[in-house]
Amino acid sequence: MVGLQSYTFMAIAMAGILGNSLGGIILSRAHPLIVLVIFTSLLLVQLAISFVTREDSLGLSHTMDHDPPKKSVLDSIRLQFSDLLAALNDNNISRPLVWVIASISVVPILSGTIFCYQTQFLNLDPSIIGMSRVTGQMVLLSLIVLYDRFWKRISMRKLIGMVQILYASSLLLDLILVKQVNLKVGIPNDVFALCFASLAETIATFKTMPFFVLIASLCPAGCEASLIPFLASALCLSSIVSGFFGIGLASLLGITSGNYISLPLGSLLQCLAALVPLGWINNLPPSGPIVEQDRSMGGSKRCGRIQRAGKVVLNFHLP
Repeated sequence: MVGLQSYTFMAIAMAGILGNSLGGIILSRAHPLIVLVIFTSLLLVQLAISFVTREDSLGLSHTMDHDPPKKSVLDSIRLQFSDLLAALNDNNISRPLVWVIASISVVPILSGTIFCYQTQFLNLDPSIIGMSRVTGQMVLLSLIVLYDRFWKRISMRKLIGMVQILYASSLLLDLILVKQVNLKVGIPNDVFALCFASLAETIATFKTMPFFVLIASLCPAGCEASLIPFLASALCLSSIVSGFFGIGLASLLGITSGNYISLPLGSLLQCLAALVPLGWINNLPPSGPIVEQDRSMGGSKRCGRIQRAGKVVLNFHLP
């Protein structure tokens, strides 16, 4: 469903707003260890509910007219892995997937270094940085709503290209803070950090949503449980790689807790690295999604399986 991924990201953004807000309030009134215990307990409760909830109790419809024969766990894993490989062999799926993974991996993230600079050198209250996450989640929610209402029909190359340029530009906000340009225009450091400290991370998160929509729409029937988690895992791995590159860049430039002289250069290199994926943006589909409504119940069984409510059909073939 074209709306499912958008609604999921909306829920995540709203949960981020609520979680970061509650975390900031609780942290200001309780010891950090108590906060850790509270949030760990909530995660354990969620895990326990997930274990005891049966799938058929959710009222999910079955795509098959009859229950499939029982298979062993090993056979199910082998079948899902085979379906995953078959899906990844499709260039319409693999090439956009490789692009989004590479676009994250090639950018050396200096977020940890920037946080140390903000808290140790500028002496900003860590709660300001935490509340900036609330601001970022509000921006993310707004972007998702705009995408769901207006932007989902835009060519994916055009949309992702603009988002990538915007992401590269947002990385220069760290340069503005390091050079104290904000003070020259009358914006205090804490206000600037509150408004813009999480903007780059927010844009990077939003960039992944159209890919979830794309992959879900192209995913072969029955392979959703393999391909979508694979995409999520690959994005997590690319973020880890990006973090390692950031550590290497900071070490190469000699950036330490007492020496931030080369931090402006690091921020500039981040921006330039974020522009590199634009060089192979042709791997993305040239057209936007076309949302089709359900057809009449009199259609064939094959069409009934494919033309689900809100299903996205992408009429393109990558060159």
